[in-house]
Amino acid sequence: MSSESKHAGMNQPAASTAAPLLPLPLHCIVAAFVQRRKRFSVLLQHEGADLWVHSNNSGSMLGLCLPGAPVLASPASNPARKLKYTQECVWLAHRAVPQLPQGTHSAPDGFWVGVNTSTPNRMLEAAFHAHRLPFAQGYTTLVREAKRGQSRLDGLLTGPGLPPLWVECKNVTMVEDDAACFPDAASERGQKHLRELMDIVACGERAAMFYLVQRPDGACFAPADFIDPAYAALFYQALHAGVEMYPFRAMVSPAGIDLGPLLPVRPLRA
Repeated sequence: MSSESKHAGMNQPAASTAAPLLPLPLHCIVAAFVQRRKRFSVLLQHEGADLWVHSNNSGSMLGLCLPGAPVLASPASNPARKLKYTQECVWLAHRAVPQLPQGTHSAPDGFWVGVNTSTPNRMLEAAFHAHRLPFAQGYTTLVREAKRGQSRLDGLLTGPGLPPLWVECKNVTMVEDDAACFPDAASERGQKHLRELMDIVACGERAAMFYLVQRPDGACFAPADFIDPAYAALFYQALHAGVEMYPFRAMVSPAGIDLGPLLPVRPLRA
C-alpha cells in the first residue's frame, strides 16, 4: 500500500457524503515526523529517505511534534519551490504507545489535527460563500486582508443596511481540560488583534474572532490562560465589550477540511 493511502483508513468520525468545503489536493503523502527546525521546516521520513517539508505554523504545536507520528503533506502548487510539500495535518494517537492484539495490523485509535494556519482564512471565505456562517446572515460581500488604519484584518463583511463586520481568524490545535485552547504560545500579535477588535466595536461596527478548531476532541473553547494569561484576560475583556467569539469545530480527514458545529465558550473561571 502506498504512503498516499496507507493512513487514510485511520479511525475517524463518520464522514459526510458531501465534499468538504476545503478539499485537500491530489497526491498528498503521509510520512513519519522526525524533527522541526526553526518552526517553518519539518523533517519527515518518507519511503526510507529524509524529506524536508514546509510548515506555515508559527505556534508551538504543543503535544503534536511526536517522533514517528504520521504527517499528511500536500504537494506545493509551485513545482520550483525548494520544499516540495507543505505540512497539512498530524495524526494524534490516543495512546503514545498503542496496545494492539498480537497479530493485528490495525492503526491505533486517534485523529487528524489540521496544522496549516492558512486554513481558517480559507474556511471563512468558503463557508461564507456556502452560506454556512449564521453570524454572517444578510452580508453579501467578503474582502480578505482588509485594511483598517495601519492594520489589516483577515476579513471584512459588508451588506445592505448592515454595519461592517471585521473578522480575525485563528487556528486552534490544542486541547486541555476538555477545552480547545488558543494560543499554544505567547502571542503579542494575538493580543494586538483583540485590542483592535475592541476598538472597532467602540466605533459602532461589528467585530468577531473566528477560531477554527482543527481536531475533534474538546467540548468547549477557552483562551489558554496557562500559556498566555495576558491574552486570556484580553479575550474575556473583549467578549464583555461586545467582540463576537465564534469557535467552530473543523472536520479534518485525508479528503479535506469541512466546517463543523459551533463550540460554546467556557465562562471566565473565578
